[in-house]
Amino acid sequence: MAQGIRTKADIKSMNLVQLEAFVQGLGEPKFRAKQIFGWLHQKQVTSFEEMTNLSKEFRAKLIDEAKIATLRLVRRLVSQEDETRKYLFALENDSIIESVFMKYEHGNTVCISTQAGCRMGCKFCASTIGGVERNLTAGEMLSQVYEIQKDCGEHIRGVVLMGSGEPLDNYEQVMKFLELIHAPDGQNMGHRHITLSTCGLIERIYELAREELQITLAVSLHAPNDDIRRQTMPVAMANPMEKLLKACADYITITNRRITFEYAMIHGVNDSDACAKELAKKLKRMLCHVNLIPMNEVDEWAYSKSSNERVKQFAKILQTNGVETTIRRKLGGDIHAACGQLRRSHLNREVDDIKDVNV
Repeated sequence: MAQGIRTKADIKSMNLVQLEAFVQGLGEPKFRAKQIFGWLHQKQVTSFEEMTNLSKEFRAKLIDEAKIATLRLVRRLVSQEDETRKYLFALENDSIIESVFMKYEHGNTVCISTQAGCRMGCKFCASTIGGVERNLTAGEMLSQVYEIQKDCGEHIRGVVLMGSGEPLDNYEQVMKFLELIHAPDGQNMGHRHITLSTCGLIERIYELAREELQITLAVSLHAPNDDIRRQTMPVAMANPMEKLLKACADYITITNRRITFEYAMIHGVNDSDACAKELAKKLKRMLCHVNLIPMNEVDEWAYSKSSNERVKQFAKILQTNGVETTIRRKLGGDIHAACGQLRRSHLNREVDDIKDVNV
């Protein structure tokens, strides 16, 4: 009978307690776990051979029993406009994900993916085309931060979970990521420097609230009511706005953290003065702010972006009605820096290459 393929332990996704138990299971003292943890999350090595303070025999055991989550760089684009960098990485199974490095006055930020693709189906987002291929592990999420940090040679101050995928649809691994990047023996990144973006999974928002983390929660609203929201966001069918806004209010009460509402401005769909006034009425008593996003047009979807004048008018109405509002500064426009666009163009090119071969 053929033997099944043994799955090696994903060592980069383990916290220190889990790592201690793992090394003790290999017959080693638990202090070795802290050494390994430092190699993985401070020095950010990608092979056991680099862990030179471990014996050759122990390294051989690790090679046999464990693996280090790694990514393969497929493509890197650097913006000539603002130094934004866009990365395509390949996972172990060759699925493609993307990440973005952004420079801000308050420090460098990386936008990472939590899934290869996305199952949420938003009608203006390139990430959802083709659905979801698989969830990422915590180690693969960390690897995006580490690989970009090494490539740029600059310190990463903050992380945004806003690339491909719905973070709350990969809840367990995202929570592991938040724990590991915050670990004192690792990057020790403060949770206040981390933003998690969700399209509004109500039950998961309540779960996240109970974690009482100091992260920033960003909720993709993109409409002032259910009728408009359901046109572009299938997730709204099971997560109606009244219940979603109640969950957001409860999240604020539990965590005492302000929520950001993301709002992609879509021409003729959600950008009217009436939409702005209706949205302001629903949000003006909430500890929140609205981030207006000039929509990035996607060939596969029929929607177009609002004019700059319309975006400014929408913002003015919200601000006049007591809702703190900002307009997102567009970064990396010359390199397809909107999440999902570069990955989609890469996948389309691969399909075209296959067609050429088969002609």
